[in-house]
Amino acid sequence: MEEVKRLIDDIRNGKILPVYFLMGDEGYYIDRIAEFIGTNVLTEEEKGFNQMVLYGKDVSVDDIVSNAKRFPMMAERQVIIVKEAQHLSRTIEQLAPYVENPQPSTVLVICYKYKKLDKRKKLHKVLKAPNGLVFESKKLYENQVSEWIRK
Repeated sequence: MEEVKRLIDDIRNGKILPVYFLMGDEGYYIDRIAEFIGTNVLTEEEKGFNQMVLYGKDVSVDDIVSNAKRFPMMAERQVIIVKEAQHLSRTIEQLAPYVENPQPSTVLVICYKYKKLDKRKKLHKVLKAPNGLVFESKKLYENQVSEWIRK
C-alpha cells in the first residue's frame, strides 16, 4: 500500500520512469497504477496521437518495442500500456535489450497479471536499473483485509 502511494506521488511530481513493469497475484493495484499513468501523464489533447493500449494476446514483443521506439507527436511523451502481458510469458525476455536502452520520451507500462517475472533472468535485473521499475502486487491474505479496508 505504501509502495503504491509512493509510486503515484512520484508520477504526480514528474518523476516518470521510461518502463513500469507491474506484476503479481493481485490485479487491483496493477490496474489502478496503469489507469493512473494513462490518465495523468498526458493531457487530453496529447492522448489522441501519443497514448496506445496494446493487449498481450494480440501483439508480440517486437510490436511493443517498435511502438515504444517511435517519437511522440506534438508532445513531450508518449504512453504505451500493455495489458494482459502475461500472455507473452514465453517471449517477454526479449524486452530486455529495449529496457537497457529505452526511448526517453516513451513511458512503457507492462501489466503482467497473476504471474511473476523470474528474478534470475536478465529482464528483471535490467528493470531494477534507473531505466525502469518493478512493482509486485502481492495477494492480500484474510488477516490483512481489515487493515486494508481501514486505510
